[in-house]
Amino acid sequence: MTVFNKFVKSKVTSIILGSSKEIRITFVSIFDSMDALQIITYTGVFVFAVTGVLKARTKRFDIFGASVLAFVTAYGGGTIRDLLIGIRPVNWVNDNIAIFIVLASTVVAFFFKMNTNIIKKLIFLVDAFGIGLFTIVGIQVALRSGISSGYALVMGIITATFGGLLADVLCNKVPSILKPGELYATACLIGGSLYLLMLKYDFQSEISMLIGILIIASIRIFAIRKKLQLPRI
Repeated sequence: MTVFNKFVKSKVTSIILGSSKEIRITFVSIFDSMDALQIITYTGVFVFAVTGVLKARTKRFDIFGASVLAFVTAYGGGTIRDLLIGIRPVNWVNDNIAIFIVLASTVVAFFFKMNTNIIKKLIFLVDAFGIGLFTIVGIQVALRSGISSGYALVMGIITATFGGLLADVLCNKVPSILKPGELYATACLIGGSLYLLMLKYDFQSEISMLIGILIIASIRIFAIRKKLQLPRI
């Protein structure tokens, strides 16, 4: 190897190592700058985006259709919430991390090939934790915007359920929130109410969020397995 080749190799190596180090530093700094609410928000975005892609797979959409459904599922509820309480621009505008998460979830879900029964079970489990995450996010966003506790709870339910509602409509399905025996919004209502109660009595914020998420997911899973439902008209 000539001196010139060694020089070029050393320079390329240093550039690659330097770039990877900058990327690591960037991600660490981004993570450090996030509060608990932002982390929960992005986790919920990823979870609901995966749910959207899995729904798209059951309908045999192409990758573009799956991306659209992932975006609608992840951001439909939050967009409606922001429009109702007057947040401008809405939450995902100018948020590059959000778009990256949706695209990444689409790619990840695209490469995992599973049969329909496994996909349906996975949609259910992922969705149960997704509504828990987004109920808490919706409540917190509303409270920080000066909305009263009662309407903040409504905003939490909208954030958690309306993305899935829009996705089901696009898939030509009856939305889960309207089906008997789902306890979809009911789980959000109970878990969100308990979360607000914990905030009222000054529980630690992060612990309250975690408990609220787990309660909502647990109620949803338990209701489906035990076939619980509200009285019919």
